[in-house]
Amino acid sequence: MRSKRYLAIIVAIALLASVFAPLVAVSGAELALAPRIHIDQSTSSNWGGYAVQSTSGSVTSVKGSWVVPSVTGAKRTTAYSSFWVGIDGYISNTVEQIGTDSDIQNGRATYYAWFEFYPNPAYQLLRFPVRPGDVISASVTYSSGTFTASITDQSTKKTFTTSSTMPSASRSSAEWIAEAPSSNQGILPLANFGTVTFSSCTANVGNGPQSILSFGPLATSTTGTGYDPITIIQPAATATPTALTGTGDYFSVQWAP
Repeated sequence: MRSKRYLAIIVAIALLASVFAPLVAVSGAELALAPRIHIDQSTSSNWGGYAVQSTSGSVTSVKGSWVVPSVTGAKRTTAYSSFWVGIDGYISNTVEQIGTDSDIQNGRATYYAWFEFYPNPAYQLLRFPVRPGDVISASVTYSSGTFTASITDQSTKKTFTTSSTMPSASRSSAEWIAEAPSSNQGILPLANFGTVTFSSCTANVGNGPQSILSFGPLATSTTGTGYDPITIIQPAATATPTALTGTGDYFSVQWAP
């Protein structure tokens, strides 16, 4: 007879499988939301948006909101776009992040939420439906060796939270990003998402929550701490962040061919 402990483990595995599943591309390849691939300081082939860089061990939280953009594409088109907040990845090899995707898979628009503690696999949230126009709020926080990633759909009031330890994380950056995700084939084509708007963007880098603008430009920093507006440059598309507005916690990223 199976022990109660064994049965409890089986039930727990089945429950987790119904909550989230590995994130894969339409071809079946595993998707990854990877660290920034540099072209130069302010451009990348996979990240667009804003990052705040600081010293190792200084970042303890990042928060932000965005409106899920709709995507368009021709018949049989397959392209991807991910929108997230996270810690690390700007100048380090881990990323602790949570967000949503607006993809075109064989010409069909697909929307979903996910989390990733890279280089561990990314997972799609199966019980967290996402629609264009939904207002998403998300955060990643660090405390006592544990990262906690949370996401809320303000339009449906659904919330999801998960935690993980990441011993090699440097906690040296915070990000608000539109991304072209990757697979084992490399960086994937960036879907035409039009414009995505981020708001309420703050990070705690040792001095309590601050807006992006309050850190000052990294390009003129003398301390190594500052923000960097990052533009995606791909052969078939670009994604460019606007200037920071409001109290310095608001911006958009605009797709262009």
